[in-house]
Amino acid sequence: MLEFVSVWANERFGIVGSVILFAIGLVALIKGGDWFVDGSVGIAKKFHVPELLIGATVVSIGTTLPEVMVSATSAAKGISSIAYGNAIGSVICNTALIAAITVAVRPAKVNRKALTLPVVCFFVAALFYAGVAVIKREFTRPVGIILLCMFVVYMVLTVLHAKRHPEESEAEDAAGSAGVGKSILFLLLGAVLIAVGANFLVDNGTVIARALGVPETVIALTFVALGTSLPELVTAITSLVKGHGALSLGNVIGANIFNLVLVSGMAVTIKPFALPAEKLIGGMNASLIIDMPVMLLVMAVLTLPAVFSGKLRRWQGVLLLGVYAAFVAFQFIG
Repeated sequence: MLEFVSVWANERFGIVGSVILFAIGLVALIKGGDWFVDGSVGIAKKFHVPELLIGATVVSIGTTLPEVMVSATSAAKGISSIAYGNAIGSVICNTALIAAITVAVRPAKVNRKALTLPVVCFFVAALFYAGVAVIKREFTRPVGIILLCMFVVYMVLTVLHAKRHPEESEAEDAAGSAGVGKSILFLLLGAVLIAVGANFLVDNGTVIARALGVPETVIALTFVALGTSLPELVTAITSLVKGHGALSLGNVIGANIFNLVLVSGMAVTIKPFALPAEKLIGGMNASLIIDMPVMLLVMAVLTLPAVFSGKLRRWQGVLLLGVYAAFVAFQFIG
């Protein structure tokens, strides 16, 4: 049904119809993710699930659901370029745009102990992911299962760490006062909106890519990645306004881990795919020599100085914003 709507809009209104549905998909993803988190937190609180556990699991997963649904939907439809590009693009966008804005505007001190676990987990997952891409040139179902196992391990370690260091944990209090019925309604409506938004984004993103004459991976690495990262952007801006720059950094790093182990793991497990090779540079896969190195570089620039010094500095944010601008320009010009 949703695919029929996309086809009809494209036939009736051309590329304009696809752009409109793409935008509707973005809005649906954002609002759907918001309602899903509100409903999940409300239900969890009514059943007296510890707030610590809610923050470390329900809220974190909820804000990453747009990426999960987009990549899973893309994989199921055989559009591996979007499933692959969305995960890597979201990591780059989260780091070099969203986190970079908060660091450039208001640098902050960070808790080195709280930062170490997620940073180590990210680079372990990223190096495994990159290693598979370089060596195998394809993502098989066993790779997807390993990534999902990494997700489970990370969640367990996060909860255990939070229990040992409760002073480091901050949880959302989204719909704690809402009734169970209202929370269930939020949960269901959020899930429906996320599913609808993901379908519109994937179907119309591919149409737009073809109309612009650019690879689908480029759309996934830029527009789709930015769209699915908007919940993290809202969180970052809210944290910045309230003076919690370090909290924003934690949310971004957590989302980046989820993008690699949960988003990619789910997509690959649903339907394995080969490494997209739509764009070549000197006969070499652009993803291997540009996208993945940039992903590792921006995370290193953001996190390693903070882990060693316990501080975020303005130069990091400015440098990352420059890298992001160059990365996006390369995707469309290079």
